[in-house]
Amino acid sequence: MLFEDTYRTIEKSTEGAFRDRGSKFLAYAYPVSSENELKDVLSQLKTEHPKANHHCWAMRLGIDRTIFRINDDGEPSGTAGRPILNSLLSHDLTNIVVVVVRYFGGTLLGIPGLITAYKSATEETLKQAKIIEKTVDDIYTIKFDYLLMNDVMKIIKDDCLTVLNQNFDNNCSIQVSIRKMQINHTLAKFDKLNTVVKYDYTL
Repeated sequence: MLFEDTYRTIEKSTEGAFRDRGSKFLAYAYPVSSENELKDVLSQLKTEHPKANHHCWAMRLGIDRTIFRINDDGEPSGTAGRPILNSLLSHDLTNIVVVVVRYFGGTLLGIPGLITAYKSATEETLKQAKIIEKTVDDIYTIKFDYLLMNDVMKIIKDDCLTVLNQNFDNNCSIQVSIRKMQINHTLAKFDKLNTVVKYDYTL
């Protein structure tokens, strides 16, 4: 199969901590689906930790896992964002952001020490996380005549589709999510019924 239609992410936000020579590294992991959510996460953590020295982070997005962003937030280049990202890569996680908040303890840790600290803090928060596998689904709206209701519902049941929205007037419409891998198979069935199928978006 050319297209992978599953990906790994975390179920809900988690926290972890790592300490080294007086410095505290507090790690926070969040499931996200777009870059816009990063702003809210950062502003929330900056409000909670106004006296922290650094708020470093890494984010990985996309079902094909190609989008990533890192930020060292004043730490020496490559010592914070990159080690955080490397942990996300090694766990094969996407649609996730990890922010590590550092309180400086007065002793310089050096480049290797910083890399270890940011990686260890990230690993601690990921240990707390429940990792889940999600399928890549396309969302479609099916429009059909009321007389076809039983046939349409049978396809939905047989193909284990998730109903997101429904509207039953004279002209009925149902919004469903269809797993990427089975789209052609399912749409062919709807096609035979003379329904109108419109693609909405990919989830």
